[in-house]
Amino acid sequence: MITKAKIDRINALAHKAKTPEGLTALEKAEQARLRKEYIAAFRASTEAALSRIEIQNPDGTVTPLKKKD
Repeated sequence: MITKAKIDRINALAHKAKTPEGLTALEKAEQARLRKEYIAAFRASTEAALSRIEIQNPDGTVTPLKKKD
């Protein structure tokens, strides 16, 4: 789960990367790890939201949204 503190840290590292001093190797690794965690949480949240969507057909039947292969 992504917390507000982790998002703040992602943003702080992004801002520091734009400065002349840049990021250290350790900070770059931390930034990559946090970004992967953020993307995974975003995907899980999006998939959960999409799994709750149902489509009502013109004949009144309801079918769940299917995942495309």
